[in-house]
Amino acid sequence: MRIHYFQRYHEKENVATANTMLLLSRLYQYSSDKFFRFLKSEIFSDSFEPEIIFNLQERSVDSIPDATITQESFKIVVETKMSDWFYSNQLMRHLNSFKDEKYKVMITLAPELMAENKKKDFENQLKEYNAGQKHHVIHINTTFENLANAIQEVIDDRDYDMQEVLEDYLNYSYNDGLITVSDSWKYMRMQLAGVTFDFNVRENVYYDNAERGFRAHDYLSLYKMKSARAIGKVCARILAIETENGMQYEVEYGELTEERKNKILKSIEDGDEHGYDLRTSKHRYFFVEKFYETDFKKITPRAPRGSRIFDLTQVLETEQIPETEKIAELLMERTWS
Repeated sequence: MRIHYFQRYHEKENVATANTMLLLSRLYQYSSDKFFRFLKSEIFSDSFEPEIIFNLQERSVDSIPDATITQESFKIVVETKMSDWFYSNQLMRHLNSFKDEKYKVMITLAPELMAENKKKDFENQLKEYNAGQKHHVIHINTTFENLANAIQEVIDDRDYDMQEVLEDYLNYSYNDGLITVSDSWKYMRMQLAGVTFDFNVRENVYYDNAERGFRAHDYLSLYKMKSARAIGKVCARILAIETENGMQYEVEYGELTEERKNKILKSIEDGDEHGYDLRTSKHRYFFVEKFYETDFKKITPRAPRGSRIFDLTQVLETEQIPETEKIAELLMERTWS
């Protein structure tokens, strides 16, 4: 049974806020340095130093104390919605939450960005408000996905515990509709294959435990021996488990064909050979159109612990994703760490 870090099945808006704050607090507990790096990159400017600063013999107005410990004052106010349902009147009232902090930020958080006219209306009112303030309030409109992506940027493969927390947050966010899947076209998920690699490539299918969360993606690559060595475009995702009444299937994406049923049965037999229980434990089967050979090398030591998501527009430096066979060729010229 997979342990979930984030609560589910409650009033969505309140839970979305609580879970997002829990994600940020877990990041802070895991590494205050990475938490503050996230704040500086996504919320504050590079000139902002929210960390506690230790100084020796810092000159004051008329003395030089032996040491000082300081931290800039800041406050972040968050308003969460389940859609673009923000109202300027409510947001302006939230400004009363600020006191005399030096850095003040209002975050509007939802699955989608605010409509431009709505955002402009609020920010015009905010501009008038700021005219009478010593320290201005900054407005940041963002999405749950952007926030998760920003956290992914500050952690790495070796942050195993935090990667697991973020994975569960993404799983929760997809299940509750906090993250749309409209941009799945640009993401490639890399999975460790190892002993199943030859079977996966031959049958154009990859299986994984159904309880494992994942970011929506159109492409799947398989890793072994320091490199992603095969890539395919996902054409179907099907859940399956063997019951007393026979095989039970659940289609998430694509179609359940007889050919795919047969490949699921072959996968179960392949799992038996490697000691994997695909019969009584529900698994998700990723079917691809075709796995193409590639060689997308990892240039840093140690194999990744689990899956990894790549934005192909960044990896390939293009906004137009080519055909899968061409992606495989281009990845051979790239590396990752």
